[in-house]
Amino acid sequence: MTSHPVLAFIGAGNMARAIIGGLISNGYPADHIWASEPDLSRLADLAAQGLHTTSDNNLAVASADLVVLAVKPQVLKSVAQGIAESTQTHKPLIVSIAAGIMSSSIDQWLGGNIAIVRCMPNTPALVQTGASGLYANPQVSAEQRLQAETVMQATGIAIWVEQESQLDAVTAVSGSGPAYYFLVMESMIEAGKKLGLSEDTATQLTLQTALGAAKMAASSDVDPAELRRRVTSPKGTTEQAILRFIEGGLPDLFDTAMQACNDRSVELADELGKD
Repeated sequence: MTSHPVLAFIGAGNMARAIIGGLISNGYPADHIWASEPDLSRLADLAAQGLHTTSDNNLAVASADLVVLAVKPQVLKSVAQGIAESTQTHKPLIVSIAAGIMSSSIDQWLGGNIAIVRCMPNTPALVQTGASGLYANPQVSAEQRLQAETVMQATGIAIWVEQESQLDAVTAVSGSGPAYYFLVMESMIEAGKKLGLSEDTATQLTLQTALGAAKMAASSDVDPAELRRRVTSPKGTTEQAILRFIEGGLPDLFDTAMQACNDRSVELADELGKD
């Protein structure tokens, strides 16, 4: 295959567009990318950028080395069955970003013996700071793994897991994780208002603090626990807040909340993967 394999996106919603935008920003040739949607008018802006656009999923699959299934989980079965013949004929790598559906189900719907990478992205991919977990089934070659990784790195980091069940944990940590931080931000803003700050001031301070803390943690040579210890002076103001969080059971609450997220991910896989 070439250094720029032909890509086809089946579905061109927000996540697909985030990946496409990241790829093009990184220099990926637009004429090596297909986008397929039932309503061609929704693809006019992508066509204007030089992408191939179509309402025929099979045409896109037949033209591609790598196919990204970027449709809602509820319709993935019918979409996969609709491109099964083309997939069996051309044998592209399939990358599914549909949450919760096992590679074995996708493989069955596509007719069997297909190279499949499952991906669990998250919404910060929309601003090129995403975190994706990837799993490859046994049919995926080393070259195909690299191709899938390159595609998903267009929106942030991409990390492989060796067992497909670990994608449920990825869902609990990074897939659903942005919502946890939004809740923390929301709570800090409300607490700041109760302490006398205006909503605008509390919001700006909270968001910038979240951004700064994340940047510090990402660039530091020590783990977040050590960073917390370094900014928590004995008998100081920060210590008082941290003590209240710990006494209130925050670490245990995160544990039970993320376990619930993991368990629901397992349940959804069973529900959505039924024949």
